[in-house]
Amino acid sequence: MADGGTIFLDEIGDISPKLQVDLLRVLQDRSFYRVGGSEEVKVDVRVIAATHVNLQQAVAGGKFREDLFYRLNVIEIRIPPLRERREDIPLLAAHFVEKLSHELGRSVGEVTEGALKVLLAHDWPGNVRELENAVERAIVTCRTGALTEDDFSFLSVNGAASRPMAIPVGMTMQEMEKVLIEETLRRNAGNIKESAAILGIDRSTMYEKIKKYEIVR
Repeated sequence: MADGGTIFLDEIGDISPKLQVDLLRVLQDRSFYRVGGSEEVKVDVRVIAATHVNLQQAVAGGKFREDLFYRLNVIEIRIPPLRERREDIPLLAAHFVEKLSHELGRSVGEVTEGALKVLLAHDWPGNVRELENAVERAIVTCRTGALTEDDFSFLSVNGAASRPMAIPVGMTMQEMEKVLIEETLRRNAGNIKESAAILGIDRSTMYEKIKKYEIVR
């Protein structure tokens, strides 16, 4: 079905050793036989594979074939964890509110400033899926037309949440980026290297933004 197009293989790090061998053969030969078939099928597809597993570690541990890893790892695209790109949280939250309120039949239309502070302060070990789940849970239990910090109180059940960032209403993306950098630097005692790593940018970019926004360290 994907011949002439693209096939997406999700969670590639979880496939069995047998399937790894079969997949490697298809990628090398660009052909396969259907189950029970005797006719060779030629295919020309672009393969995109995703994984939550560190495949290099899996190769070193003998859990993933090295030859298949190099066959797949032609171009690597790393998606940073959500805690390293907190500037995406307001946009994602708004998207999930619009999507899930419609699906759940609830008239919830916005995320308040207080709720946004809670979302920005959370570390999101489950990344975007956890955020979507949190928004869905909040919508289900929400008693008004807007999600407040009380609707996300469950996020700090397993420990006290860190001090939330102050995000005034009407803040632009550039202003929000400045606040985010300032807050990250504050939490890391001004350490450029650690702050840049958390934000998912390199140190040179971090220095440029500090200069651009005239941030006092």
